[in-house]
Amino acid sequence: MHPEPLTRLIDELQRLPGIGRKGAQRIAFHILRTPRDEAERLLAAVQDVKDRVTYCSVCNHVTDVDPCAFCTKPDRDRRVICVVEDAQNVIAIERTRGYKGLYHVLMGALSPLHGIGPDDLTIKGLLDRVKGGGVDEIILATNPNVEGEATAIYLAKLLKPLVVRVTRIAMGIPVGSDLEYTDEVTMHKALGGRREV
Repeated sequence: MHPEPLTRLIDELQRLPGIGRKGAQRIAFHILRTPRDEAERLLAAVQDVKDRVTYCSVCNHVTDVDPCAFCTKPDRDRRVICVVEDAQNVIAIERTRGYKGLYHVLMGALSPLHGIGPDDLTIKGLLDRVKGGGVDEIILATNPNVEGEATAIYLAKLLKPLVVRVTRIAMGIPVGSDLEYTDEVTMHKALGGRREV
């Protein structure tokens, strides 16, 4: 129905996460309608990311310098490492402006159903960092889903013998929500993680 180059663009856009067929078509037609210089800027930005952005050799966060800014900043607390599944999680934690330690990005979570095992994650790098000394606490900040929980439990078992404090981020009811709409698992986590006031 479309010229071959447009069909190919739609097919490639559809491969992106969260983009379905209709969304891919909308984006493709938007690109077609935009002036050539805007389309070339988009192309240059994609090429620049592929050419210049990589993963930090220490923490696996995305960076254009290695090691990354978090790992080289002298004012970060090197005794604490927050373990997250992917780079977007680092950004979410940094937005709070409350965490001042280091990070370790696992590059995913354990998911046997999807063929992702311990060797597919950067667990060895994390263990090497802890064994290197100077780390007092590991904060497990994996997602509160089945894969994230399984990953946190697996990591806790590996880290405990290394005589390091292992903590898990608190989970529970979001601020501004109503208890009547809270599911059983979230309510259970909220009750289990309660603290004295």
